[in-house]
Amino acid sequence: MSDSAGSEPPVVPYGAWPSPISAADLVSGVVQPTDAWPGDTGTWWSQRRPDQGGREQLVFRSADGTITDVLGPDWSVRTGVHEYGGAAWWVAGDVVFAVNWDDQRLYRVEPGRRPIPLTPAPPVRGAWRYADGRVTPDGKTVICVRESHDGDEVRNEIVAVSATPGDTTDPSPRVLVTGTDFVAAPRISPDGRQLAWIEWQHPNMPWDSTSLWIADLVQHDGPALADARLLTGAARVGHGRTASRDGQSLTQPGFGPGGELHVISDVSEWWNVYHVDDTTGALSPVLSLRSEVGGPPWLFGLSKYAVDGEGRVWLTYAEAEGANLVRVDDGTPQTHALPFRSLENLRLSPDGSRLTAIAAQATAELAVVEFRADADGALSWSVLSEVPDHGLDPSGISVPQHVTFPSVGGRDAHALLYPPTSATVRGPENERPPLIVTVHGGPTSAAGSAFKLTTQFWTSRGFAVIDVNYGGSTGYGRTYRRLLDGAWGIVDVEDACAAALWVAAQGLADPGRLAIRGGSAGGYTVLAALATRDVFTAGASLYGVADLGALARDTHKFESRYLDGLVGPWPQAEKTYAERSPLSHIDGFDRPLIVLQGEDDAVVPPAQAEMIVAALASKQVPHSYLLFPGEQHGFRRAENIIRAFESELSFYGQVFGFTPEGLAEPVRIRFGENLKSRKPEA
Repeated sequence: MSDSAGSEPPVVPYGAWPSPISAADLVSGVVQPTDAWPGDTGTWWSQRRPDQGGREQLVFRSADGTITDVLGPDWSVRTGVHEYGGAAWWVAGDVVFAVNWDDQRLYRVEPGRRPIPLTPAPPVRGAWRYADGRVTPDGKTVICVRESHDGDEVRNEIVAVSATPGDTTDPSPRVLVTGTDFVAAPRISPDGRQLAWIEWQHPNMPWDSTSLWIADLVQHDGPALADARLLTGAARVGHGRTASRDGQSLTQPGFGPGGELHVISDVSEWWNVYHVDDTTGALSPVLSLRSEVGGPPWLFGLSKYAVDGEGRVWLTYAEAEGANLVRVDDGTPQTHALPFRSLENLRLSPDGSRLTAIAAQATAELAVVEFRADADGALSWSVLSEVPDHGLDPSGISVPQHVTFPSVGGRDAHALLYPPTSATVRGPENERPPLIVTVHGGPTSAAGSAFKLTTQFWTSRGFAVIDVNYGGSTGYGRTYRRLLDGAWGIVDVEDACAAALWVAAQGLADPGRLAIRGGSAGGYTVLAALATRDVFTAGASLYGVADLGALARDTHKFESRYLDGLVGPWPQAEKTYAERSPLSHIDGFDRPLIVLQGEDDAVVPPAQAEMIVAALASKQVPHSYLLFPGEQHGFRRAENIIRAFESELSFYGQVFGFTPEGLAEPVRIRFGENLKSRKPEA
């Protein structure tokens, strides 16, 4: 590079740009906060640590700013309920109740003391799993969700557990709620006299149709419920009968300090916060918004609002411009636009003086943020957690632009577009960059605009990236979310293809170098697009679904009827499942593909990946296959994350004809002698 002032940066082919981000940087020193709770004397949060095998550590920040690890290296705070987990720990004062991943038992954790188990050892390790609890006001009882894998059928129930070891001769949890397919969010009123919770039944997912229940919490030789009644939402149906998918999605119930009950509902099209009449079940909006306060509860413990001691509701939602934090006082909103992309897990301290949240940022990693408001509602905030400094030049960070583009049948779809960005080099004037179309998982989920070092890994090398929120994604209202009803493998594929072609038509990407990548449900869209369309020139499937019928037969309870809504009831719609499965379109596979899979994946078992790899091999289609021992649904171990990204980058380099900078060894591509870049057909 020339030293002269004002000189142009050197020209380097797209994809081969020198990047300040290595695959090792994606995991080295990266600690991501996953949940946060304000306690009496400080703040707790959990951190995911890829360089420690992906375990989740619990840390505590005292009032003087000292941050300490709470648990030893043999601990990972994580629950296996629903396989996806969430809400594996919660706080009462400055006592933590946490689930250890190794045995799935619930423990009491006090500062300076060794964790003590509260639940008995199951007959088989991990057979009894706990999540999403709260502690009664007297501190004697924990009420939480338990998922039991000790019989022919998995049972999901709400149970009561003694909060203090040794207080009872029988440590077995008492079942409070049973007889429905799923339960979530047991929440205790401030006076300890009522319990509210969410239920839903097959074939619904919690974003389809749920119900809100309430009961009196009484003592009959221990905690018990009386006068349990449905407040609003879908009624229970008998065992073996099918519940309707037409209803409202109710989520995140919670009591205010005066005993007033709130819930998030999409009854008005958007997930908004409502006050609930605990006698009639009538819903009254706290604040009517054409934005989503709630989100799809793949994980337990989501929290997007809190109620302070004066009965004011604090809630958060995100728009294209960023996050908003709103204080609603007797129907009057005071909105604070924040320099964050979004806020998650909004919680109020016991004394009501502090709000904490996990804040997503545009140019830095997730952070634990504390908010304080004065009497007039003026807001101040501070970052509590240590945010990793990747040493990136701000001019080399790609900031996304929210775009709306036309898709099939006059439908509009949405995405986040990241241009290739470097602080040190530029691409050739006569060349357009390769494009990676990223397809999020779920599929009922969304691509967010938070800073992701994994996205910068690509853009800093000269790739354009478009993160697609295809029809069926969340964040755009219930109608958009339900565009995927009966249409998985159609609408998502159409929108992913439309995104690629739209970016190329704008002159922002090379139409002959269009890649598509995705994990889980996103991996299915990758495979379906490659098998049935001629838009993409390469793909990467991470633990993606190849056979919908196999998924319907073999997956876990939480998602075992998910495809009823996305494809059709199984096995009645078996023909549709076959038609939508990539394996039914083997003749369509003629583009290079890399397949990355966890060996211990219970959500999408390795057999799914191996079926598609066998099909690629039989057709002599260039491909790579990497199977990672010890990994489940999503990669957590540092060495595996590094290998996966380096292999995918090497794969694109070989397919698209450039030499990636900084790679020691290329990934092996089988039957790679016929590699060539192909322009998509019209």
